[in-house]
Amino acid sequence: MRGAGRPGRCVTANPKPAGRHIVFLIGEDWFFASHFRARARAAQAAGWRVSVLTRTASAASSSLRDEGFTVIGVDFVRARLNPFAEFRLLRSIVRHYRALKPDIVHHVALKPILLGSLAARLAKLRRVLNAPVGQGFVFSSPTLKARLLRPFVGIALRASIGARGAVAVFENDEDRTAMIAAGAIAPAQTVLIRGAGVDITQFAPQPRSNQVVQVVLGARMLRDKGVREFIAAAKLLYKQGIIANFLLAGAPDPGNPAALSEAELRGAAPVRWLGPVSDMAALLASCDIACLPSYREGMPKFLLEAMASGLPCVATNVTGCREAVIDGETGLLVPAQDEAALAGALARLIDDADLRARMGSAGRARVLANFAETEICAQTLRLYQRLIEQENGE
Repeated sequence: MRGAGRPGRCVTANPKPAGRHIVFLIGEDWFFASHFRARARAAQAAGWRVSVLTRTASAASSSLRDEGFTVIGVDFVRARLNPFAEFRLLRSIVRHYRALKPDIVHHVALKPILLGSLAARLAKLRRVLNAPVGQGFVFSSPTLKARLLRPFVGIALRASIGARGAVAVFENDEDRTAMIAAGAIAPAQTVLIRGAGVDITQFAPQPRSNQVVQVVLGARMLRDKGVREFIAAAKLLYKQGIIANFLLAGAPDPGNPAALSEAELRGAAPVRWLGPVSDMAALLASCDIACLPSYREGMPKFLLEAMASGLPCVATNVTGCREAVIDGETGLLVPAQDEAALAGALARLIDDADLRARMGSAGRARVLANFAETEICAQTLRLYQRLIEQENGE
């Protein structure tokens, strides 16, 4: 898990929906804390009762409970393919849905969408939000396992995401357009909310005076995040005599089939692996360039935080990344899985402080205009209220 510092607090002026209850179904407690806690806080401040059904395997569950959220452990295992275990999980979700009687269920990521949509139907819940976020290992990985699973998961996703009464929340327009084109969902059932948003006060430009340029990749340590390409690009640059400090910030995430081992990360010289980082804002303030050579994203929070911090970004020209980073304006985009192109883009920024400053300033302006956390929270609350009003015929 990549640390993202203290999550921000959203203040909204939405009317208080007295007694309303929203339940999030999400695979990991730490992912909810990193990407959805600000929106849950905003809902709570607006009068919603918030419950989270998730795998409670990290310290995040305790911190969420401390804030007044109800956190209920369920047996999510992302890489599991055992149909009997998944059936037991489905029954557990149905029981919780029937007991909690939420006004809205908000499903986050593929497995929660697939199981949660069926559970909502069995529990006779009518207001369903499905958020596919980055669509995960199955759609981003080039491995044989992912390629074999992709058509089956795609069929199941298309059957569930646009179920009657459901609304799908997409983080980027490419995923939204693709689902509509595939006939999986009607345009009227879709909403575009661009990611988790950024606390623009916490992540802000700071004076930088590094003698050696620092380049950071912040993410879970997965092959699909381009970690190996980042390491290979650093080695190429060192061979060319281009000196910089290359940093990896994040945990391996052993529950993901694409996870790198700690041994591989520790032996990644000239790159230094920092492990999980609890204060990403402070780390970004100490760096000069952000890099995310991912194979696919929903809306990459790390890149948005980096741009808010005034850093230029080097990313891949893939779904999600190209919606966050404007090539030639806020950073540079390169082909995925191309370590030579990645090294070339990094070298260009390492050698040009003026270009870094211009792109960093443009990136900050882009985040202020499009990705501020307060606006993302407000959009989410308006969507919740819309679902309530539609159901009530208002």
